[in-house]
Amino acid sequence: RAKCRKRRRDRTASNATCSFLHYQFDLILAGVAGHFDCQTGRGVRSMLLVKRRDICLNPRMMLRLFLLLPLLLAGCGDLPEPFIGNPGATARRLAVPVTPLLAVALAQDLMLPTPAGLEYADRIAASLQKEEVPALARFPRLNDWRLVISAARSGGQIVPHYKVTDPSGKELGSIDGVGLPAGDWQSGQSAVLKRAETDALPKILALLTSIRATRDRADPNSLLNRVAKLYVPEVTGAPGDGNSALTRLIRTRLTEFGPIVQVTPENTDFTVKGEVIVTPQPKSMERVEIAWTVIRPSGVLTGKVSQLNMVPAGTLSLAWGDVAVVVTQEAASGINTVVERFAGREPVKSAASATKPGVPNPGTPDPGKPVAK
Repeated sequence: RAKCRKRRRDRTASNATCSFLHYQFDLILAGVAGHFDCQTGRGVRSMLLVKRRDICLNPRMMLRLFLLLPLLLAGCGDLPEPFIGNPGATARRLAVPVTPLLAVALAQDLMLPTPAGLEYADRIAASLQKEEVPALARFPRLNDWRLVISAARSGGQIVPHYKVTDPSGKELGSIDGVGLPAGDWQSGQSAVLKRAETDALPKILALLTSIRATRDRADPNSLLNRVAKLYVPEVTGAPGDGNSALTRLIRTRLTEFGPIVQVTPENTDFTVKGEVIVTPQPKSMERVEIAWTVIRPSGVLTGKVSQLNMVPAGTLSLAWGDVAVVVTQEAASGINTVVERFAGREPVKSAASATKPGVPNPGTPDPGKPVAK
């Protein structure tokens, strides 16, 4: 009898142990299947594909399951995330906002057929691009500035209306276009759209300039409120000592106007590139063209100063001498005009240019009057 009672107690303990192990295994399977409730501690057994009665676990398997269980249940809490707050250099670069873009969008009250409205938005965007305004005819995105085109009826005419808003939707200014015959506008005639575009372009550009000037005046870091920083690399293409002479002198002349001249491009507002092109001409002459381009860090061309002159062949093959002096004096003035106009200021004369520059020696070719574009 004692042996029988002992065998019954052993079977009962074994069954209890087996039931506990089956419950733990159910938890593990439920956690793996994504059906374990971290708040209630319950798994959805109906989703399990393994029945409890088919499982037979030995003590070694039991130990492995107990070691695995905390790892599976760790998904219920927060795990260490070492990259939070430290995204790395690539992510930091990607986080820098892209260059602002002006989205040309159409309002619902434009009173144009859809194809004609899309054509008109394309026309306005293309015209703005020609004036170096980054514009696209598209539905505005999160960081886009907006040029919203609408229209209103005034008697027998339709008057286009143009509104500029910032990315948050705040209106910054608006203008009205010329009144157009209502029937011609509503039918979307190409000639009418062309007339509206021609009238609107200078008005939109003036509006954008006014908005920018207002924002610049309020920004202490804008070019309107500080001196510009210019990166001036080595001049290229000149014969003789022209490259070194022009580079040295143009840097000196530009500093006399006030800008900070750098020999590296870091944190600059403009790049000033000088290029000399010498072209042989008939009768032993050479055409010397010196082009100074002013470029924004984005690559957009801001302006160009060109100097052109005819000289006897070989005149500049060795030393440039006084020619380099006169060339850089004139070029620096033109470059400064480009920079100051971009910043919204009236260009001023340098201290050196307040006096009349010296006249080149007889026989020295005239460097040509620079033309600022």
